[in-house]
Amino acid sequence: MSETELDADRGPLLLGPVLRRVEGDRATVWVETSRPATVEVDAAPAAGAARTFTVHGHHYALVVVSGLPGDAVTPYRLKIDGVEVWPRPDDPFPPPAIRTRPAGAPVRLVFGSCRKASPLSVTQYPPDALDAYAGRLAAAVRADTPTPWPDLLVLLGDQVYADETPEKIQRWLRRREDRRADAPVTQVVDFHEYTKLYLDSWSDPEIRWLLSTVPSVMIFDDHEIIDDWNTSQRWREQVSRLSWWEQRIQAGLASYWVYQHMGNLPPDALAECPVYAAVSATTDATQLLDDFGARADRDRAAYRWSYTIDLGRTRLVVVDNRAARQLEQGKRAMLPDSEWAWFVKQLPGDYDHLLIGSSLPWLLPPAIHHLEAATERLAESPRPWLGRLGEKLRQAVDLEHWAAFGRSFDALSALLGQIAAGHGGVSPAPATINVLSGDVHHSYAARADLGPEAVSAVHQLTCSPVHNDMPKLVRPAMKFGWNPPAARMMRSLARTLGLRKPPVRWRKTAGPYFGNAVGLLLLEGRSAHVTIEGTRPDKSLGEVASLKLS
Repeated sequence: MSETELDADRGPLLLGPVLRRVEGDRATVWVETSRPATVEVDAAPAAGAARTFTVHGHHYALVVVSGLPGDAVTPYRLKIDGVEVWPRPDDPFPPPAIRTRPAGAPVRLVFGSCRKASPLSVTQYPPDALDAYAGRLAAAVRADTPTPWPDLLVLLGDQVYADETPEKIQRWLRRREDRRADAPVTQVVDFHEYTKLYLDSWSDPEIRWLLSTVPSVMIFDDHEIIDDWNTSQRWREQVSRLSWWEQRIQAGLASYWVYQHMGNLPPDALAECPVYAAVSATTDATQLLDDFGARADRDRAAYRWSYTIDLGRTRLVVVDNRAARQLEQGKRAMLPDSEWAWFVKQLPGDYDHLLIGSSLPWLLPPAIHHLEAATERLAESPRPWLGRLGEKLRQAVDLEHWAAFGRSFDALSALLGQIAAGHGGVSPAPATINVLSGDVHHSYAARADLGPEAVSAVHQLTCSPVHNDMPKLVRPAMKFGWNPPAARMMRSLARTLGLRKPPVRWRKTAGPYFGNAVGLLLLEGRSAHVTIEGTRPDKSLGEVASLKLS
């Protein structure tokens, strides 16, 4: 997409269709249109229609499609005000389709994180892994080659970068006549500017097709808002002094709700979401969502961004690692008490596999884990100079994962240990528990030891980035983090600060891999298998790790 296309007239359909949730005989399809309209999805014998709502002059609809046949592949067409607009007659990709799961079929998930702009906009990174995966899937459909079809695409954060925009968007920002004078020149600030990030990223032809035909769920990480978002209370105090910050956080959360979170809602529960109910009951939701964005940041437990999905005998619980953090000195927690209580309630049940979607890894390279735990202890010190030192270290090198929220790390480890032992409302214990994460710009797998009572195989599966990079100078440090002498050295530092040993032990089973990659997870009966595939210079995918998990 060229620079001028940011402002081009793109017809009645700006973005989409994006296939989001498919449950039973119902599905949801998200679109952005260029004008207020009625949007129809024709997936005969199924169908659905919705009227758009408006936010800052942009128009959106989430269409519920009802009556889908079971165990079927149903092509669909999109109409705006009665005129068919998708698929386009000259579209080189296969027609979009909605697939309903056959009973007892294996569960297949694709997961990853950190996709920095379209490869049409940013070319300095290795090939885009999600682009490559979409191209391979489309080629198999064109050739009528039988191919395992993913049930769900799980995007684990940094779907857009509000604070690190492509040069093309920066040039567009500089041309805006009505842009506030204090806005940073390399970052987006208001809702309209956020829409350009999604337009750039999701207009990529391969991604547009993939999103139209594979159901997807998403969760934010920091770059949807700003690097280090909600690292600490001191960080919030610092950033709140920026003159443009209030508008950024309001627009960031409002646009995330529209583009990403709204589609996470299951078809049968849309009416239960007060924000969706209010938005769908009005034609212009601008003020409503502006107020919502400000309120969601001010009262961080006011809205739940986390959600749960059951696919066959697999349960996926995706948790918010960012917006709801409790940051008060001495009470720091990745999830506040109300969110933790909700999370605990999602785990009892009868299933074979438990997946925890967490944008931030639970288990890091051990040396880095101990360093993060140590910096939290320093930052919490009653001695001002030590507190400042800990805070500077934490913000300087992004030391703010689960390890830097020690109370939450211990609680999650204990909770997963309960589930792995067949307690806490599950019997028998699931075959596997897998924490799916991103953020750290390299991919790896680790096996956790939660004690002799644990029956489930427990893993940390990290896949990042999809389209980004890690500086070559930093890579040796990440590798060194898995080195036992490095771990002992950092553990000694943590011990001198009075920190106990972590309640879990873990070892690396694959990686680290530093290229762009996607994770492919296969869950069949009580067995589980993960493959990490990375991109080659020719933009194809190749296996870099393959593990049996159960």
